[in-house]
Amino acid sequence: MRILITTFGTRGDVQPYVALGGALRARGHEVTLAVAEGFRDLAEGVGVRLHPAGTRMLAMLREAMPELRGPRDALRALGGMRAAMREHLDEQWDAARAADPDLIIHHPKCLVGSSLAEALGVPGALSLPLPFYTPTRAFPIPFLGGTSLPGWANRASYGFTRVATVVYGGMINEFRRARGLRGIGRLADPLRAPDGSPVPVLYPYSRHVVPVPADFPPSAHVTGYWFLERDPTWRPDARLADFLSAGAPPVYVGFGSMGFGKGADERRDAVLGALEANRLRGVVATGWGGLTVGESPSEDVLVVDDVPHDWLFDRVAAVVHHGGAGSTAAGLRAGKPTLVCPFLGDQPFWGARVSAAGVGPAPLPARQLSAGLTDRLGELVGTEEYRRRAAELADGIRDEDGLGSGVEVVEDLAMVRGRPGPRRRSPR
Repeated sequence: MRILITTFGTRGDVQPYVALGGALRARGHEVTLAVAEGFRDLAEGVGVRLHPAGTRMLAMLREAMPELRGPRDALRALGGMRAAMREHLDEQWDAARAADPDLIIHHPKCLVGSSLAEALGVPGALSLPLPFYTPTRAFPIPFLGGTSLPGWANRASYGFTRVATVVYGGMINEFRRARGLRGIGRLADPLRAPDGSPVPVLYPYSRHVVPVPADFPPSAHVTGYWFLERDPTWRPDARLADFLSAGAPPVYVGFGSMGFGKGADERRDAVLGALEANRLRGVVATGWGGLTVGESPSEDVLVVDDVPHDWLFDRVAAVVHHGGAGSTAAGLRAGKPTLVCPFLGDQPFWGARVSAAGVGPAPLPARQLSAGLTDRLGELVGTEEYRRRAAELADGIRDEDGLGSGVEVVEDLAMVRGRPGPRRRSPR
């Protein structure tokens, strides 16, 4: 079977799909991954073909992020990237034609995944590591954080999933009409295929972290995390190896791609002050400008740029991060007490889930770091119950076969949804 997987974003947005691609290839399937060029080594490491898509847009985001001063600036930056976004849509189409797939798995950030499947006459499935699309009475759409509403209101909040067609409907319809498809309405339901059937959704997160709601339909598949196997050839540089061996396990602090320029210096001071006040060693990751630390400021703090989480987190005492889905998954699998300092989006949701699981304190919003990090960090490392619960949760996550479940779901989807009607051949 030929499978196309499309996704976009930083390593945390791509790595789970590389892992799935590798698992599918191990089952004998031919997989193409449509992602930015910078992830070629990851894809080829598991024997998956990479078709470049979104390279220019990701580069523009990387350049813009350290200069941003908040979510409003981020929205304005995205507004200036429309040409790159259109290029990304065209690159996905090129990838689809080259792969000639029997099934397409698409992240919603890619905007036209369902249109690709419709144009080629093949089944498609949404996928993202967040329970964002399937309405439930159990909790509201994750962008509302961890606050629960009455059951009916929780379910109604998922109307927000139609925002992509509201904001980008014109661009999506321009793409569709150029491929011979009818336009879609501005409030089109992303969970309904053109024939009215439900669109399958694959959720690669652990049910131990977010229990599966009783009202999830059969089309929603919570598989467990898709972890990429650790690169056995990776080795730390001497500086990092020496630091880790020189004393007690440090605390990891990093805010990933949350590189909003405004407040980066204040976040640095808060982090360094909290580590010093609690007499802790720390490994501080600068990311895309979320922290402006410069050289390591003391013998108890090591500043790094990019170290694989699956290697580093096994060697630290606790982790402090922004609450991205990938960072959260890596910290929980490593069995580490976790403090989430959310900036935006789904990060407050993951912070609430971490706290509800008993593996860390209540999330501390990034804007409150200066006032609250010292006390919250002391609670994180000083609470034995967090360590105990983190170890128990890690055992549950490791016992799941997320990739195996994901492969089974994909194969079942191709078998069941591929039966009705003749398959359209890819236009050339």
